[in-house]
Amino acid sequence: MTSRTDQNFSQPGGNLLRAKRRMEKLNHQRLRLLPRALLLGVLSGLMAVAFAKAMEAGDTLRLALLDSASRFDRWGVALSVAFSVATISLAVWLVRFFAPAAAGSGIPHLKGVLLGYRSMVWYRVLWVKFVGGVIGVTGGLTLGREGPTVQMGGALGQMLGSRSHSDTLEQRSLIAAGAGAGLSAIFNAPLAGVVFVLEELQGNFTSLVFFAALIASMTADVLSRGLMGQHPVFHVTVTAIPDLTSLPLFLALGILAGVLGVLFNRALLATQRLGDTQNPRLLASKWISWGVIIGLTGWWMPEICGGGQPLVERILSGREYIDLWTLALLFGLRFLLTMGSYGTGAAGGIFAPLLVLGALLGLGIGELGREWFPLVAPEPLTVAVAGMAAYFTAIVRAPLTGIVLIVEMTGNYSLILPLFTACFSAYVIAEWWPDVPIYEALLERDLEKDLA
Repeated sequence: MTSRTDQNFSQPGGNLLRAKRRMEKLNHQRLRLLPRALLLGVLSGLMAVAFAKAMEAGDTLRLALLDSASRFDRWGVALSVAFSVATISLAVWLVRFFAPAAAGSGIPHLKGVLLGYRSMVWYRVLWVKFVGGVIGVTGGLTLGREGPTVQMGGALGQMLGSRSHSDTLEQRSLIAAGAGAGLSAIFNAPLAGVVFVLEELQGNFTSLVFFAALIASMTADVLSRGLMGQHPVFHVTVTAIPDLTSLPLFLALGILAGVLGVLFNRALLATQRLGDTQNPRLLASKWISWGVIIGLTGWWMPEICGGGQPLVERILSGREYIDLWTLALLFGLRFLLTMGSYGTGAAGGIFAPLLVLGALLGLGIGELGREWFPLVAPEPLTVAVAGMAAYFTAIVRAPLTGIVLIVEMTGNYSLILPLFTACFSAYVIAEWWPDVPIYEALLERDLEKDLA
């Protein structure tokens, strides 16, 4: 009886000892990660700023070239086409022959690395993603810089983890933290960077990942703001907080965004399947034909090509009225250009393109609301902001990231309730369909190639 009593008393003591050891181990891991997370934030911030500046310079070069070519009439069209064909072919060639893992957004590959399905040669991904991404957008591909920045941040995390002989958990924590730091720096949105890591990339909440992601994201954001300014990425002035009576409009926006988000995912996967070929001649013809399409489109409508940030800024500035037919045309063209651009296999993401589409969608719904329900409809620009978050949610299926990202990007914290309404209705519609989130679908498709 005495031994049983001693055992009963010793069990709580053993649990306490195990709890203390666990906390000591966790604290030790945090102390080991702290300097590397700080350094990772600095490196990711510098990389994001350099990449953003290079992309802006490439876009400026393309527009300047088109402006100069416009003086030569028909020869100007040929120059535009030749420039797009050469740059797009070079961008895709770099990815295909030096770092296939750098193709597209890079976020599905990064998810595969964190789940243990894929490996990453960090130095190849880093330089090919940077150079190939800049060349592709300079050529006019409608791809974004955000996905590549996330993957390059993850590559920097792997670099630090491998060089410091970290264990597997610490290496994956640094990869995830680098990804969050990249997103934080490119958008000036540190909370969105952390939430994106936990909600989308990691898929679960662990103390070590949260700690590393928070430190790296905050450091990268501070550095990015110091080098590029503290203004939000997109400046929108909301003169009045949307009334509760306007929430049905945001609900309708979310439902439509959910339907069109499913269409986006399925169209993107279809273009990927159509582009599957190992025949060098077919590959070359695909690159050349898409270069011709981009060159012609860029000649007639220069602003519609490229990453799309100037187009979003133009939409959200409120300085000009864009009628519904023009909005529908812009949405359709950007949709098709994004499908084809991503299908080339060049280094570039869909983050920015889908935000452009969301802004166009939201502005269209806002204009309809003002026309049909003028007494309760909010400002169309407010609905455009909600459209970005809702369309992101429908495609990526990460509602919290969408809400936090748009709030931080625009600096408008008064839009929380409309954003929740639009995002979660979009999420429910896309899940009910049912439809696989785009990054998971792209990862599954990549893994299926191994079985073929």
